[in-house]
Amino acid sequence: MDTNPQTALDVVAGVVAKPRVLVLFGGRSGEHSISCATAGGVLRAIDREKYDVVPVGITPAGRWVLVEDDPDRWAIIDGRLPEVVDGPSRVLLPQAADEAGLSLLAPDAAPSALGRVDVVLPLLHGPFGEDGTLQGMLELVDLRYVGAGVLASAVGMDKHFMKLVLAGQGLPIGRYTVLRPGAFERNPVAWTQSVALLGLPVFVKPARGGSSLGITKVDDLAELPAAIAAAQVHDPKVVIEAGIVGREIECAVLGSPDGRRPRASQPGEIVVTDTRHDFYDFEAKYLNEAGVELTCPADLPAAVNAEVRELAIRTFEAVGCEGLARVDVFVTPENRVIVNEINTMPGFTPFSMYPRMWAESGLGYAELIDELLQLALTRPTGLR
Repeated sequence: MDTNPQTALDVVAGVVAKPRVLVLFGGRSGEHSISCATAGGVLRAIDREKYDVVPVGITPAGRWVLVEDDPDRWAIIDGRLPEVVDGPSRVLLPQAADEAGLSLLAPDAAPSALGRVDVVLPLLHGPFGEDGTLQGMLELVDLRYVGAGVLASAVGMDKHFMKLVLAGQGLPIGRYTVLRPGAFERNPVAWTQSVALLGLPVFVKPARGGSSLGITKVDDLAELPAAIAAAQVHDPKVVIEAGIVGREIECAVLGSPDGRRPRASQPGEIVVTDTRHDFYDFEAKYLNEAGVELTCPADLPAAVNAEVRELAIRTFEAVGCEGLARVDVFVTPENRVIVNEINTMPGFTPFSMYPRMWAESGLGYAELIDELLQLALTRPTGLR
């Protein structure tokens, strides 16, 4: 196991080269374009005096390609969602744990070296990127990376197991039920009755999805089959949650070096002002920013503010998270705090809530990227 991050760096004439960062984005999930937008923000802000950057995109088909190092290419502009397009060459990861170099494979040619990589900044959202699959691949070749490890990523992605872990740690969560593939079709009457016991409204969600894709608010049980079908477009396993009356509050969590306790930002609040949106859905998040108010710090009593931050840290610790996460909670009219979910790779554009909450807490966007990279560079590879 390599515990010294400097061993991966080139040393020439006694001078340590800048760490080389593989910025990885795109991917196979429905959140492909959001990942690209996140990458655009990071490419614009990362300190080029301190880091060398290699931007690599993953196409919707899963092909790894070298892409333009141009932040504007990856921005959401006038509703246009960016996408990684295929090219003739493929980027290959190291093939063994004692290698650190990328390769470029062109048609009808031998692989050519792209140089070493010291740390990967994976900016992928959703399945096949945020769910532990990518993290496992990087672990196999001893490549350091920013963010949660294999298990924490998988637990954070799967709302079913996330709720089991949080409840097992004594954290307050809402009522829910889990609909496994084919269960509703086998007995729709029984499942409708089970959902009715949760009370209306309910929220029907893909178990392993994000960016509010495939989520439906159900106010009438007659809407349930269509809502389940919409969720199953993204994931055959579905989570159905009881609606909670309360304010939607978010809190950003950041890992600490040397085994110290994680840190929590000032909480932020999301208020959907456009009546065309019943909740903070995909369009409200990314295509209709004028219809949403994002406030940080949230206007909360001091004791509730402290409780939100403490529960965010406890949630981060409960799933064994590393690096970064955003924890979403509800604050009820009685000032009860209920954990909704943890997001182990939150949206990371300069306008996303995660960096905005840290900016309001005294840590700017570029500094936040630097801190995350430094945390990853000092993290040992292998079991930890």
